[in-house]
Amino acid sequence: MIQQEYFGINSINNIKEIIEKENYKNIFLVTGKKSYSLSGAKSKIENFFNDSHCNYFQFSDLDPNPQLESIWKGLEEFKNFNGDLIIGVGGGSPIDVAKAIKLSYKIETNFSIPLMAIPTTSGSGSEATSFIVYYDGKKKVSAGDPNITLPNYSISDPNLTLSLPKNIAGSSGLDALCQATESYWSINSNLPSKEYSIKSIPLLLDNLMNATNNLDIDSKNKVMMAANLAGKAINITKTTACHSVAYPITSYFNISHGHAVALTLGKMFEYNEKLSEEDCIDSRGINYVKNSLNDLKFLFNCKTGEEISEKVKNLMDDLGLETRLSNLGISKKGIETIVKNGFTPERVKNNPRKLSEENLREILNSIY
Repeated sequence: MIQQEYFGINSINNIKEIIEKENYKNIFLVTGKKSYSLSGAKSKIENFFNDSHCNYFQFSDLDPNPQLESIWKGLEEFKNFNGDLIIGVGGGSPIDVAKAIKLSYKIETNFSIPLMAIPTTSGSGSEATSFIVYYDGKKKVSAGDPNITLPNYSISDPNLTLSLPKNIAGSSGLDALCQATESYWSINSNLPSKEYSIKSIPLLLDNLMNATNNLDIDSKNKVMMAANLAGKAINITKTTACHSVAYPITSYFNISHGHAVALTLGKMFEYNEKLSEEDCIDSRGINYVKNSLNDLKFLFNCKTGEEISEKVKNLMDDLGLETRLSNLGISKKGIETIVKNGFTPERVKNNPRKLSEENLREILNSIY
């Protein structure tokens, strides 16, 4: 599937041209409850619809961590509306639900509806992946089909991120940093995925602070580009242990996804750095993994895993995000909940060093 991508300040204006060129008339919008309006997306997008004489329906009955029930509701609304284009506008959740509605409709009818993704955060990279993440109760579920759920169009306009609260902007950017880093050390990495990470990581390290704390539009544009690159990287490799551990931190303790992933990034780097021949999972061998980790040290401008761990901690501090589990209200008992539920097989098995429950417990206790 060929994806048409539009980047940069005012790239949102491309919607009108796409709609008119393809003659879309019934547009099904999947949005967040508040972000659609607060981001400025609502006024811009609906003006384009009105100018192009389109009908549209807005579906926003979803949570920040979308439940399976929301997908079924959205599918029924879509079928009732009979749309010819689905647009997901917002963070990863609305875009993932839009993907899930498209996939479910395709399975039901064997008919594929075009999908457009318009992120209003810079972090999930959902506009650049075929993955869908949703929750069935507390259980995290992954789905997606590269031939169906990679958006046909994506529009990444940093103007839509200017109203983001700082904690969400910081958390989203950290999600992208974790994606790019995990993708680089993943056992599924290859030259294209590593190239995406190599471009993404410096952009994030150089611009995330300024984009988040000073609302600098140029920095925001670079962070948005970096998030897209990180999305492209994990679309090849998938994520690894940090993301697996993050899901129960989010679902049981309501810590935002990017914040939850970043909590273990530094310590997981230190852990992976100490791999041996016996616990190396990557079939390319221990020297390959060590070279990859050395590449990451260079990208982070650090000499050791401990320095990277400190750098990530300092970045989180500067973004106003807590780095200790105890200060986030997670008890020792809570650590056991994370350990019990933090082993998503398709994520943990991608980590270059084998991770046991005891290893994870030690990592979590080190940030308690």
